[in-house]
Amino acid sequence: MSSSSPISPVVDHLADLALWEAELAVDPGVDPLSMASSLLDRLRQVPDPRRLRGRRHPLLVILVLTACATLVVGNDSVAAIRQWAAGTPQDVLHRVGARFNPLLGRYAVPSERTFRRVLAGLDGDALDTATCGYAADVVRGDVPPPVVAVTEGPVEREQRRAAQRAVTHPVPGGLLPAAAVDGKLLHGTRTPTGQVFLVAAITHHGAVVLGQRQVPDKRGENAVIVDLLTPLDVAGMMLTLDALHTSKKTARLITEQLNAHYLLILKGNQPLAYQATRALLTGTDTEFAGSMSVTDDRGHGRTERRTLRVAPCDDSLFPGARQVFRLRRDTGGLDGVRTGKEIIHGIVSLSADLAGPEHLNHYARGHWCVENRLHWARDVTFHEDDSQLRTGTAPPLPFS
Repeated sequence: MSSSSPISPVVDHLADLALWEAELAVDPGVDPLSMASSLLDRLRQVPDPRRLRGRRHPLLVILVLTACATLVVGNDSVAAIRQWAAGTPQDVLHRVGARFNPLLGRYAVPSERTFRRVLAGLDGDALDTATCGYAADVVRGDVPPPVVAVTEGPVEREQRRAAQRAVTHPVPGGLLPAAAVDGKLLHGTRTPTGQVFLVAAITHHGAVVLGQRQVPDKRGENAVIVDLLTPLDVAGMMLTLDALHTSKKTARLITEQLNAHYLLILKGNQPLAYQATRALLTGTDTEFAGSMSVTDDRGHGRTERRTLRVAPCDDSLFPGARQVFRLRRDTGGLDGVRTGKEIIHGIVSLSADLAGPEHLNHYARGHWCVENRLHWARDVTFHEDDSQLRTGTAPPLPFS
């Protein structure tokens, strides 16, 4: 990336490295190169920003140590990363390929200055391509996913919530693999033209980032969709996008070039399609009784009822379109009294025999993973909003 970003691709897209390290801890007898060859092969393609002369520590070792220190232990600064690396056992350093110092008779770790210089000078787009490519391999099933050891102890709150959601919101059968596409403003960034936006594609299930691209401003999000999605293998997947990305060009790209499917939100930027969709879906609930899905939710201090109705359409409405839908959200307090209402309209490229109302309701709800599991993690876990870092692509330093 050409401009500085406080959310480094180094700490944002290397979770699989940390999981690989956790798996090695469970079974030390497994050869790390044979287990993670796909990931290692991709990471080796990331260019090293340093000159060859005087280079002591391989770039791959620096990336592995950074990932483990950040994502397994929770360190969020270069100083903390180096401190964790300094205490890494010798057998772990041997497994990750650290440099052996013959004078001291032990494996050495990079200095804090080396960590800081390398992370700040990395080509963020090249690292994104490597890590997101590996993530896509895992999602497609080309390589086995890393396995994390199950630790003893009480069930975490998020695990309890996930179990509860599985009961209250059962997954309908026949769902396609889905990914959400959306942009995020990096508040701590500064460029000659303004602040930086990152547009990312993240899977609904597992929240795996398949790719991301940088744009100079929010108005450029739609223009970068082609560069973001074209390199990805999303054939047969459902892609969910908000109204900003609803355009005929994007619809044709997804259905014709990528052989995928879309769920797009319609608003005033597509007035003809929006008005036609409203006309197709106007009527009482009784009239749409056979093509409607209703779900109730309770939690986070509120209740919500989601009512989705669908109607068939064709290409004359939008390229590749097969159905339109209207989603109504009624929200209120835990006493059950409804105090808020929101209605959105959308269009999908799946026919009714492939996606019924309950499927579309699930896809629409799943789109929020980009907010809950990506944007929230950037803001809260990685302190993106608090960071004032202006050095290349180094990770945020809120406490350094």
